Amino acid sequence: MKRRDFLQFAGLGIGASVLHSIPVLGSPITVEQALTPVDNLLKRQMADIALNEGRSKGATYVDVRLGRYLNQFINTREKKVENVSNTESYGMGIRVIANGCWGFAATDNLTKENIAKTAALAVQIAKVNARLLTEPLKLAPQKGYGEVSWKTPIEKNAFEVPIKEKIDLLLRVNDVAMSNGATFATSSLFQVNEQKYFASTDGSYIDQDIHRIWPTFTITKTDKQSGRFETRNALSAPVGMGYEYLIPDPAEEIQGHLVLYKKRYNMFEDARAAASHVDQKLKAKPVEPGKYDLVIDPTNLFLTIHESVGHPTELDRVLGYEANYAGTSFLTLDKWKAGNFNFGNKLVNFHADKTAPGSLAAVGYDDEGVKCKDWPIIKDGVLVSYQTIRDQAHIIGLNESQGCCYADNWNSVQFQRMPNVSLLPGKAPLKAVDMIKNVEKGIYILGRNSYSIDQQRYNFQFSGQLCFEIKNGKVGGLLKDVAYQSNTQEFWNATAAICDQSDYRLGGSFFDGKGQPSQVSAVSHGCATTRFNGVNVINTGRRI
Repeated sequence: MKRRDFLQFAGLGIGASVLHSIPVLGSPITVEQALTPVDNLLKRQMADIALNEGRSKGATYVDVRLGRYLNQFINTREKKVENVSNTESYGMGIRVIANGCWGFAATDNLTKENIAKTAALAVQIAKVNARLLTEPLKLAPQKGYGEVSWKTPIEKNAFEVPIKEKIDLLLRVNDVAMSNGATFATSSLFQVNEQKYFASTDGSYIDQDIHRIWPTFTITKTDKQSGRFETRNALSAPVGMGYEYLIPDPAEEIQGHLVLYKKRYNMFEDARAAASHVDQKLKAKPVEPGKYDLVIDPTNLFLTIHESVGHPTELDRVLGYEANYAGTSFLTLDKWKAGNFNFGNKLVNFHADKTAPGSLAAVGYDDEGVKCKDWPIIKDGVLVSYQTIRDQAHIIGLNESQGCCYADNWNSVQFQRMPNVSLLPGKAPLKAVDMIKNVEKGIYILGRNSYSIDQQRYNFQFSGQLCFEIKNGKVGGLLKDVAYQSNTQEFWNATAAICDQSDYRLGGSFFDGKGQPSQVSAVSHGCATTRFNGVNVINTGRRI
């Protein structure tokens, strides 16, 4: 696994700091089995066994996560179905504090005897770990919520939609691309349902039903004479929604070169546009290196946010507790304590949250039973906070967690994971078309592509799917071999204008990798089209 590689799914690089291949997510099941729920009374009974056994063995705190993780993959190529799979992973993770230290154990053998045995093992592990402890951990207080529930506000459960209907949709997407001149077309649909039950000795019994969906494609066109080829991936975003995301909304606004997919995604229109774009990319002229004003669409900027803002504000990276996949962070505690560290200019405001409707990280409660909320991380360009969980909160003077705890499966221990980190839109009315009118020499960048960033999340380089020349306020043809280079502070201080709320959209990663053993999480980043002045652009295609 490589830190900078993107997960290859249906030919598309996805996520950020992600795994190199699709993780094994569970055992095969039928759709009918996936739609059969687990009884809530049974879940509470199993949780109580673990809570009681943990306390009886000397734990001062116990939490239980009973998780059922359902996944469905459908992959197609041109007129063929390449793969359809349904998987399930179901089991229980038990975390305890004993002798001032964490212990964790997990099982998928959910008999009364084995649950009790697993809880006892978690306590035993904690007591052994405590021998190496220099000071007891400090856990932020957390009230119990009793019996509560939360569900992703979906209109149509994707698992209930017949597989044939989804296959027909994907094959039609391929046909649209091929009939408009593409040489090859692949399309895929990935659906996730996390059924998570959390219980703790704080007095919470929290049942959550979480849904996510990701439609995507890769379209390729070859030049038979030269042998050259170009590709364009879908401009869709993975979202925390149901199948309604794929039912086009006729009210969606068409602006310039793409549809502003904010609530619904028209996969057919995107495929039609992509077929045209790959033809244009084959004819695109190379970019001339130099300084440009960049107008960056949310389909590209979300990834830059993820890498240069999301990762360096994870408190465990700041503290050096975590360095896997994304390194540590240049945003050390002394910068936060100073209270005036210049992250960007006054236009730059980033909020973290796990509540935004339609976002990938949206849940009601995190995996420590903390009710989710939103909070500022960068305010008027100044670093004001980080991302924390219960045993980190005291480090930055908080008396409660910010709700950033997550585990990707029942057999993974929960730890600090990125919430949605988003750039607030501009307050004054401004659309992308008006922003472009004032650009004399620039590039309009859409769609995420390759990237590189250092282990401190500071120096970076990003490219895009589509890079249109801007000259004297007008959008021209496509440029090729474009990559923008900067460092985090320089880049966010170059912010010149941000479009208003009407342009605000979510991008995101289904598979953000972190930890050892590695885990993945889903996270969104919202923003509106943003202009950056005087950014260095290089030509990545030049050869000596």
